[in-house]
Amino acid sequence: MSELYGYMGKVLKIDLSSGTHELYPWTDTDRKRTIGGKIMAADILFSHIRPGMKAFDEDNWIVVTTGPLTGSGCPNTSRFNISTISPLTGIITSSNCGGDFGLTLKRAGYDACIITGRADRPTTVHITENDVTFEDAAGLWGLKMSEAQEKLPKDTAKLVIGPAGENKVLYSCVFSGERTSGRGGVGAVFGDKNLKAVTVKGTKKCKIAHPRKLKKFNKKWVKTLQTHPLTGRQLPKLGTAGLIAPMQAHSILATKNFSAGRFKGFEKVSGEELAEKHLVSNSACSTCVIRCGRSVKVDGKTVKGPELETLGLLGPNIMNDDIEMILRWNYELDELGMDAISAAGSIAFAMELNEKGMWDCGLEFGKTNNISEVFRQIAFREGIGDDLANGTKRMSEKFGGKEFAIHAKGMELAAYEPRHAVGQGLGYATANRGGCHLNAGYMVVLEGLGLDVDSLTPHGKAAMTIMFQNLMEAISACGSCLFTSYAVFPGFLVEKPNWPLTQMILKVFPYFGPVVNILNKFTRLAHINIPLIQHTYALNYVCDFHATVGTALTAGSHGYNMERICNIILGQKANADVLPKRLTKTPQDPNDPRTKVPLERLLKDYNRARGWKDGIPTYSTLKRFGVDIDRKYYDQIVKEARKNG
Repeated sequence: MSELYGYMGKVLKIDLSSGTHELYPWTDTDRKRTIGGKIMAADILFSHIRPGMKAFDEDNWIVVTTGPLTGSGCPNTSRFNISTISPLTGIITSSNCGGDFGLTLKRAGYDACIITGRADRPTTVHITENDVTFEDAAGLWGLKMSEAQEKLPKDTAKLVIGPAGENKVLYSCVFSGERTSGRGGVGAVFGDKNLKAVTVKGTKKCKIAHPRKLKKFNKKWVKTLQTHPLTGRQLPKLGTAGLIAPMQAHSILATKNFSAGRFKGFEKVSGEELAEKHLVSNSACSTCVIRCGRSVKVDGKTVKGPELETLGLLGPNIMNDDIEMILRWNYELDELGMDAISAAGSIAFAMELNEKGMWDCGLEFGKTNNISEVFRQIAFREGIGDDLANGTKRMSEKFGGKEFAIHAKGMELAAYEPRHAVGQGLGYATANRGGCHLNAGYMVVLEGLGLDVDSLTPHGKAAMTIMFQNLMEAISACGSCLFTSYAVFPGFLVEKPNWPLTQMILKVFPYFGPVVNILNKFTRLAHINIPLIQHTYALNYVCDFHATVGTALTAGSHGYNMERICNIILGQKANADVLPKRLTKTPQDPNDPRTKVPLERLLKDYNRARGWKDGIPTYSTLKRFGVDIDRKYYDQIVKEARKNG
């Protein structure tokens, strides 16, 4: 049990092989060091993984974690995390979700749940405050997402996989309600363990250290989020789809398998088009005050609408301007249980393979009448779907085309074309889970989608990338939605880009790098709280942590280094932070040689500032940020990583 506020004090461990459960030891020292969420999960996995372990090994653990703000009443804090070894990348994946499972897991009395072993038949696990039971799921196996959820108990929160997870599609998802734990193939690990679903119910509440102060603070935080130009206007009005137009304007809208950054028909798949012609209503995760979700009609049924990534990657990136088809495909992907980003990226790569005569797969840019059937084939691993189900990296190893296989570490990139946002390119390359825009630090918000910092200069980009990566790690660990980080930027920088003060700040911003690097290296120097970063105040009112910005940066750096050393243990080689040559060698604009990611230079700055060498944390860096690893073991795994690395 925990003596800390904000936590339930228990971690549940379930063994599917034996059908048993027990409590996993997790101390208050552990809680303070990791905060919760994905950082907690990385620590737990670090204690268990070993060289050579694979995603589909029986003893691969699935770690579901919440944060201390989850269930606290703070806005936008229903998020929970699922971490495991990814079948898509072979390294750690951490997949965040906004459904109600995390909130309800805490109400059942648990901060986290670890799932290990493999059931001998399809199984559903039911968690309550007092017990854990196992039920035969033969009647659910084969059902699509909504069908399976409808058959499960109505008064529970749920984690469910679809047919894609059952058939171990390497980028299959886990769903909580209509929200998705989408990236890295978590659903395939569920499927490999014969785990169709997990349900949870409970009525407990976590204790708050300063409830009156928290209530007063929450009112201010809600007001901040609802009046900020990004979280109070753009996201509620247009959702993430509202980014399509600025991405087009800044040449960062992935088009034709990332061969370009602009698309002639972008207006037809934009957030404005979605809002004006197809939006039924806004939707939201539990506790959300932003309400960026979209509800739309497909065949007369109100369903979840597409996010930016789906619109961009199943629109411009496959040369399609039919938004109604995208609405349908988004629904079909959800029902089958697949990550839209990786599915769309794999299809775009296959289209280019076909165009270049390297794989006669029948997929063509601009051709849409066969896509729904291809999704079905992927989910059931039939025909060309069997290769597509393995993702872009494996297809490039089989058919060729590595120079235009758009992935990082095996994970397909999000919809931001980085040759006009080079900081985002660095983030893609260094993201611990692979080609992720969020684990990357989301530098694109500086490079055109919120602010308008010079998107092509390498100056300061490594320092800013590290700081944003660390800060977002900490925000996620709290249980907060990462969209709350948008409000970190003063509103006038977004609303009044032509103000002389705004122009001056944006012009000198890249040259803050040396100062930022001091904070990145000596995180505890930031022993302050600032109103723009609300999360540390919330931690203090909920947990009585005496948290500061330095606390958040330290925890974030601990988590980032912990995940990276986990990846090294699992076999990631030195110098693995790479991007395909299309993005680093070929300028997007043939008349402007700067329009490519100067990755070699950026990585030199990044590794030096991180305290890494060739993408591997030094032993002293690990020690500085509280990663406890035996020196002989460290030397052994690093030596192996440098072989052919």
